Amino acid sequence: MSKVPSLTLNNGIEMPQLGFGVWQVPDDEATRAVATALEAGYRSIDTASLYANEEGTGRALAASGIPREELFVTTKLGNGDQGYDATLRAFDASLSRLGLDHVDLYLIHWPLPAKDLYVDTYKAFEKILADGRARAIGVSNFLPEHLERLAGETSVVPAVNQIELHPQFQQAASRAYHTEHSIVTEAWSPLGQGKGLLEVPTVVAIARKHERTPAQVVLRWHLQTGHVAIPKSVTPSRIRENFDVFGFELDGDDLAAFAALDEGRRLGGDPAKVNG
Repeated sequence: MSKVPSLTLNNGIEMPQLGFGVWQVPDDEATRAVATALEAGYRSIDTASLYANEEGTGRALAASGIPREELFVTTKLGNGDQGYDATLRAFDASLSRLGLDHVDLYLIHWPLPAKDLYVDTYKAFEKILADGRARAIGVSNFLPEHLERLAGETSVVPAVNQIELHPQFQQAASRAYHTEHSIVTEAWSPLGQGKGLLEVPTVVAIARKHERTPAQVVLRWHLQTGHVAIPKSVTPSRIRENFDVFGFELDGDDLAAFAALDEGRRLGGDPAKVNG
């Protein structure tokens, strides 16, 4: 069994706190990468329609021999598929590509506020949840203003909001909103992008102190801060390294040093402006 701790979602479902992401991984490489991740001990896999690798991910899940109930599979609705009926069709297609009869978590990938379809889309998510084809539903890249609108016009509080989150972009306002409303915060790009964050002197010093790699101490920060983190890699040694984050703990000085790294600067798109 996996040694990864889990967080309890607001509907009682347990979600592993460390998962494996496959953003920007081509479909054929996704099969190999997910297989390696499952061998390393990951049981939570995060994909999306937009990634165009649900089939490759599904092949690895099927070939793993791991019982379905031990896996936690997340996928996301493509931006071109918002709207009630289109969402239901897109979900069927995602299940087919994954080779599954249900997912554990289904997310709206972006709010796309100018299109003004995310409320109707989320109502389709509520049907998918009620039908038992997703064990939990949530959103990705939603700002508190988008979550507030959902709260006023729908019935099910999102279980998760997956957002860009790393020590240089800590999203205090969103995290506080999530905590207040029992929404789990999930970090995409938990290690930043490129080598930038992992070469910051503070991160390097904390890594040396604990005789760990910079990536490992950053992931440890996520875990101790209460986030779900989904690092991605196609390199087997890195996949295993990113999983080996349970044999040590950051102390108060380390956490304070991480807190001081926040620059409030996004690497990815602004959810208030992304509309395609």
